[in-house]
Amino acid sequence: MGKTITEKIIEAHIVSGRFVPGTEIGIRIDQTLTQDATGTMAYLEFESIQVPRVRTELSISYIDHNTIQSGFENSDDHRYLQTVAQKYGIFLSRAGNGICHQVHFERFGKPGKTLLGSDSHTPTGGALGMLAIGAGGLDVALAMAGEPFYFTCPKIIKINLQGKLPPWTSAKDIILKVLEIFTTKGNVGSVFEYGGDGTAALSAPERATIANMGAECGVTTSVFPSDEMTRVFLKAQGRLDDWQEIKADPDAEYDRVVDIDISHLVPLTAKPHSPDNVSTVRNVEGIPVDQVCIGSCTNSSFKDLVTVAKILKGRAVHPKVSLVIAPGSRQVLENLAAAGYLTDLIMAGARLMESACGFCIGNSQSPQTRGVSLRTSNRNYLGRSGTIDADVYIVSPETAAASAITGKFTDPRDLGVAYPEVNMPDRFHIDDSMIITPESTENSSAMEIFRGPNIGVPPVNDLFPDAIKGEVTIKVGDKITTDHIVPAGTRMKYRSNIPKYSECFFEPLDGQCSERAANIRDKGKHNIIVAGLSYGQGSSREHAAICTMFLGVKAVIAKSFERIHAANLINFGILPVTFKDYRDYERINQGDALEILNARKTIEGNGKMIVKNISNSLTFEVNYNLSERQKKILLAGGALNLRHT
Repeated sequence: MGKTITEKIIEAHIVSGRFVPGTEIGIRIDQTLTQDATGTMAYLEFESIQVPRVRTELSISYIDHNTIQSGFENSDDHRYLQTVAQKYGIFLSRAGNGICHQVHFERFGKPGKTLLGSDSHTPTGGALGMLAIGAGGLDVALAMAGEPFYFTCPKIIKINLQGKLPPWTSAKDIILKVLEIFTTKGNVGSVFEYGGDGTAALSAPERATIANMGAECGVTTSVFPSDEMTRVFLKAQGRLDDWQEIKADPDAEYDRVVDIDISHLVPLTAKPHSPDNVSTVRNVEGIPVDQVCIGSCTNSSFKDLVTVAKILKGRAVHPKVSLVIAPGSRQVLENLAAAGYLTDLIMAGARLMESACGFCIGNSQSPQTRGVSLRTSNRNYLGRSGTIDADVYIVSPETAAASAITGKFTDPRDLGVAYPEVNMPDRFHIDDSMIITPESTENSSAMEIFRGPNIGVPPVNDLFPDAIKGEVTIKVGDKITTDHIVPAGTRMKYRSNIPKYSECFFEPLDGQCSERAANIRDKGKHNIIVAGLSYGQGSSREHAAICTMFLGVKAVIAKSFERIHAANLINFGILPVTFKDYRDYERINQGDALEILNARKTIEGNGKMIVKNISNSLTFEVNYNLSERQKKILLAGGALNLRHT
């Protein structure tokens, strides 16, 4: 039997287990990436592991999230990241050089390699035929120390793209169609592997858009072949030597095959407040638009922004619309400027933002009260934009540009002009001067690490208790994201100050939750969270687990979990369990007293886990799925505890 692309890469890197879907495997990691919102804690954790130098082929620290230096905290963290990188053999991409996924895609991604990143959109690298996976910062720190990355061996779903995209539709419409089919829940433990004649015609940047937003479906990663389109892109980046062909065998078998005829696609949008709330643009056209934001790691490539520039050329942004554009990298910005497209954008009335995450994470460009914002980014969760009552729609660059001109939601096919053709350069203008090479091993030992007053140490958990006895601190519904648990935006400057960041615990849903959890903890009781389906969606932000641990949460009972957050909970000594019978979820209320007696012995002996609701005299069974390795981590109180015992 032939092999899939995913199998080939995993089997070339596997160091623990065998390729059997559903079982735990460990793989060798070739490359790692971090960004400043998650990287500061990741490097604090790496320091605590006490190895003298990173042990990967390549590790890169990007500064791209908290580039607005309001207050001292972000500047201090950036200096910390630079000095850590110099000392431990890590490359550093400075603020202004671009968004981690775009820069890594341009300058470092290699077909056939494994990449682990402390950002959920790390799968962008799958567009180049990499196995690129998002994870919590602690998992990335361990990988930098030479440890394997452990995860559930995935099922592989083949997505056959057939036909040719019609004018005015784009890769964004393809991935929105995928989200309409698969939704944001129920896909944990799977990989999307793309093929078909429609895939072969997509450029590398178009593939990057699709691989990037596979994260919204909850899959482990997305993988494309490394083919002629990959070779053309890497050649244009001056990296032809990095190319190799990687494709699935003709007789490879998949767990599921889904065919999508992209020739029938129309412009699509994801309506508030979830990426899978997909509609045609035609169904929402005419809605007045207040803001349009074009950029993010999803749609900020040279191709994307040239398309926008050609649509806007000779036109003016509607007077009621604020149009902001953020090129994904300094390379994109420089090439736009050199070719004259930057002038076209500015003359049309676009406001130029820094090459950074910016508006996507809500730390700038928040829309007006009850505003309608069209964005080419990947997430439109409630409040993520920084304005809690705004309606954020995810759209393609084409739809964004058309709507910026008309001032209302507009199907770009209605502009009445020819679809702009974009010719990619044979060779990009390349300038890597904003990437700092680390000190040599001989010089690094004397390197002093800068630590500002906002930089703490990773908090240490207690041993997992014999029994969990506590209170339901909060009960939440389906599709709770890490943005709900600890918000992004301006709050992220406290990412290295866990006591302060914990004050934001579930702030978007319940402003009293942090104080309530602290009171329960200080009374010597355990906090317990109850949740619905797909708990922990979105960002890989491990702070959603660290703050949870800091406030004394010992268990999260949910209908289902997303992969990265479940792994993060275990890494910090918190038990994730699922309802055996969903009806038991309805029988629990916030404030109920719960007990899991003999929790430690149950886990050690792999026995049935019974939860007793003292408040209403009911008992129910919950499921847990822990490997022997995860049991050891959990019972030790977390992965760092286990390393130091």
